[in-house]
Amino acid sequence: MAGRRARTGRGWDAGPPRAGDATGTPQPRRGRRGRAAESDSGEAPAPPRDEAELAREICLRQLATRPRTRAELAGALARRGISEETAEQVLDRYDEVGIVDDAAFARAWVSSRHNGRGLARRALATELRQKGVDGEVAGAALDGLDEETEAETARALVDRKLRTARGEPDAVFRRLVGMLARKGYPAGVAIRAVKDALAAQSAEAAEFAEHIDADALADAESDLDARRHD
Repeated sequence: MAGRRARTGRGWDAGPPRAGDATGTPQPRRGRRGRAAESDSGEAPAPPRDEAELAREICLRQLATRPRTRAELAGALARRGISEETAEQVLDRYDEVGIVDDAAFARAWVSSRHNGRGLARRALATELRQKGVDGEVAGAALDGLDEETEAETARALVDRKLRTARGEPDAVFRRLVGMLARKGYPAGVAIRAVKDALAAQSAEAAEFAEHIDADALADAESDLDARRHD
């Protein structure tokens, strides 16, 4: 029939073979994605990243947020799977050029935490130890914080708290001594600071403070502390 393809024994006549198809079987067209895939498959895979380069990147990312100790950076590298040998090489180089300086970190930490939070030597020593600072390095940083400075800071903290303190003098006394103890102040320093502050606050508080034996209380607190650590 005119306008229609003739049907053969093999089915409808598919017409003349397409170019490049010797059998006459229709071939699927290759779109852009197929050509792009073929092109991409011919490219060589990206080489693996150098471990030292990755270690430096991890360290710089850590240092971008705040100063870090060598031990903190070593921990970060270990968590990311960096070998101990590569970590040592990178951190040694950072030590040489001053990017990592535990002594400078300890001095800055002591100054910031004492002036900002009122922490005493004992609490600061604990924090530096937790950050991996060597005991000798930490001790040198803490040398600038003497007993007189601690006593002055303790008194300033108590005076600030007393402005809003409520309750009987004995209850206020216990709360303030506990606050100083949590900040790392020795019992004697804490008790004397609170006693002196109460004595200057009011007649009632001064009368209560007059009966406080600071030395005896400090000795008792020291004995209790020693037992806890035995």
